[in-house]
Amino acid sequence: YHGFSVEFAEYRQYMQGDNIKNLDWKVFGKTDRYYMKVYEEETNLKATILVDKSGSMGFSSENGGVDKLTYAGLLAASLAYLMIGQQDAVGLSLFDDQIRELTPHRSVRKHLFYLLAALDRAEPGARTRISPALHEIAERVKRRGLVVLISDLMDDPEEVLMGLKHFRHRKHEVLVFHILDPREMDLDYRDEVEFRDLENGTRVRVEPAFIKKEYSERVNEWIRRLDRGCKEHQIDYNQLTTTTPFDQALMAFLNKRDRMG
Repeated sequence: YHGFSVEFAEYRQYMQGDNIKNLDWKVFGKTDRYYMKVYEEETNLKATILVDKSGSMGFSSENGGVDKLTYAGLLAASLAYLMIGQQDAVGLSLFDDQIRELTPHRSVRKHLFYLLAALDRAEPGARTRISPALHEIAERVKRRGLVVLISDLMDDPEEVLMGLKHFRHRKHEVLVFHILDPREMDLDYRDEVEFRDLENGTRVRVEPAFIKKEYSERVNEWIRRLDRGCKEHQIDYNQLTTTTPFDQALMAFLNKRDRMG
């Protein structure tokens, strides 16, 4: 902490045991009720977690397995728990082709339950349009802080990078968790498979053995473009699969936090 400067956050009703120094006597004079001023530390981190809930995030290659949205939700919940535990203010945005839910930044312990409830309600939604959501949120988040994007990034890489660069232009630190199912990486299916697009319903039957090599090359090039673009703009890019242990993902965040001081 560099000091004790604080910013006003909200009012709440007085509860027995509260420190009376934060009572608002002007409000008491007008309402004859006791209300407390709640403040947030300006010296703490302001973190914004962005979770992609588009249709493609509902994919899982295993029956009963963890889909990408569930994995993203668990990762977001873990990050929020860690950050609020160290009194950082955390905000959450859920989006698909537009922003569907926006939870404001708060650092108080009870705020964690609002974040968890929002993540628990999340269901795969409409088509993926990452860039417009990123641009809109970048305009809304005025104070410099940390932005964490959790998504499968199933969109035009250049458009995604333009949205991320908007945050960097506003001096935010940016951390990206690129979540994929293992089969999206290797197309490791033995027999003929019918694939259905989870966002527009298109179906196609293929023999994976015939296209596996070219498919892998294209996926790897797509990932390289994203990784390279992030590095060019000092964005932390972390590629994960839904089988990646959480400690690896969380260590990426903790290392980033350590570098930020």
